[in-house]
Amino acid sequence: MKLLRYGPKGQEKPGTLDAEGRIRDLSGVIADITPDQLHGPALDALKAVDPTTLPLVEGQPRYGVPVKGSRKFIAIGLNFADHAAESNLPIPAEPVLFTKAITCLNGPNDDVVIPRGSEKTDWEVELGIVIGKPASYVSKAEALDHVAGYVLINDVSERAYQTERGGTWDKGKGCDTFGPVGPWIVTTDEVGDVQNLDMWLDLNGKRMQTGNTRTMIFGVAEIVSYLSEFMTLEPGDLITTGTPPGVGLGQKPPLYLKPGDTVRLGIQKLGEQGQTFVEWTQ
Repeated sequence: MKLLRYGPKGQEKPGTLDAEGRIRDLSGVIADITPDQLHGPALDALKAVDPTTLPLVEGQPRYGVPVKGSRKFIAIGLNFADHAAESNLPIPAEPVLFTKAITCLNGPNDDVVIPRGSEKTDWEVELGIVIGKPASYVSKAEALDHVAGYVLINDVSERAYQTERGGTWDKGKGCDTFGPVGPWIVTTDEVGDVQNLDMWLDLNGKRMQTGNTRTMIFGVAEIVSYLSEFMTLEPGDLITTGTPPGVGLGQKPPLYLKPGDTVRLGIQKLGEQGQTFVEWTQ
């Protein structure tokens, strides 16, 4: 099943995608797609709904972030060996953990704002995990049972903030609009083997990133199990899992985003998204 939220910012309605790729309105079934809808009987009940019985949504509405009310947005860095190499950093022995601010969440096709004074804003196509069941000290073997589905994420980053201004990476990862998520959550049963999905990103129509989730250093099950050692993962939590090579930082010379640039990205089975990067204004 594909779960989504559509409509103007702040007025999104719940929806699902039918077999023909058309949006169907879920408003008569649930008030919104919230963490409570992503686990146990609630998610099973949604999966049992026949999309053809739901009202068809006409036109091409805006997509919002596909879950409302996520409490954590966690990220794994340097999770592809070739991306670590292009970043001139060693392959990590354990997952590199940082957070993206919840306030950075952005619709998948909404504009992304380049922060005031930024000169090193960068792109990263990534596989996102959506937690469906609380996870604390779960084993790798049990970890996937705690996942509701997967989603496409652009882990937009400001490299100078991230690495040149001291402290942790977080300050370069959580700027407003730096978390485009969607267009939809795809439930685990529809994704199948999550460790064999093609990934790509284009900048201004030119292919920059090409990869596959099979080359992740730490797979989904290991990431969920590992994170659950340090915090309880809750329904609706988002985890973004690292990017393949081809980011702006890795270009020779480095290439960063400027106002007017467009990116388009996708992951097999998870759909596509695209953003225009715009200048910060007060």
